[in-house]
Amino acid sequence: SMGIQTILLLALMTLCAGGPVTVGACYTACNAGYVSCLASYGIVAGTTGPIGWWAWLSSAPAMCSAAQAVCMSACTVTITAPTP
Repeated sequence: SMGIQTILLLALMTLCAGGPVTVGACYTACNAGYVSCLASYGIVAGTTGPIGWWAWLSSAPAMCSAAQAVCMSACTVTITAPTP
C-alpha cells in the first residue's frame, strides 16, 4: 500500500509545470497523498484519539510526513516557472 502511494505521489509531482496555480494544485495533491497515507494506517490526519494511538507509535506517520515533505519540496521549485 505504501509503495502504491509513493508511486502515485511521484507521478503527481511530474504533473507540476509552473506558476502559482500549478504549485497550489501540486501542494493539494501532496496533501491528498498525505491524508490517504495516514488513512491506510487507520489515522485521520489532523486528529488524535484512542483508535489511532497504536499507529502513532509506529513509524507510519513519520513515513507519511517524509513522503509529503519530498512532494512539497518538488512542488516549491515550480513556483518560479512561467504559467503556460
